[in-house]
Amino acid sequence: MADTTADKKQDRTAAKLARQIGAFAGLHGGAEGHLAHIGQAGTRIVLVGNDGEWGDLVAPTFAVAQLAAEKAGLTLHEEFDGEFAARVRTGPYEWTRMAGIQLGGQQNPAA
Repeated sequence: MADTTADKKQDRTAAKLARQIGAFAGLHGGAEGHLAHIGQAGTRIVLVGNDGEWGDLVAPTFAVAQLAAEKAGLTLHEEFDGEFAARVRTGPYEWTRMAGIQLGGQQNPAA
């Protein structure tokens, strides 16, 4: 049975995401990931490089995210647990923008 137009579009999207995953892994000595549902926006592909750098991509569906990870040869973790999260290297940006105020890091300047 021939692929439908929607199937072809999903394959193209997954292939593009797989190339981006591969590029990230190439820059960071390899990578592993986790898929997280983000509602109607799709599924976030969280990437953690072997050097601790991290990034993310968004796929339109969980199925496309899984296909992209498979095409890229990305090892996926079922949970973003403490052991996996401990590999993430954060810098000043993360501390000031995400958790710095709550955890005693640098305060953001007053508006």
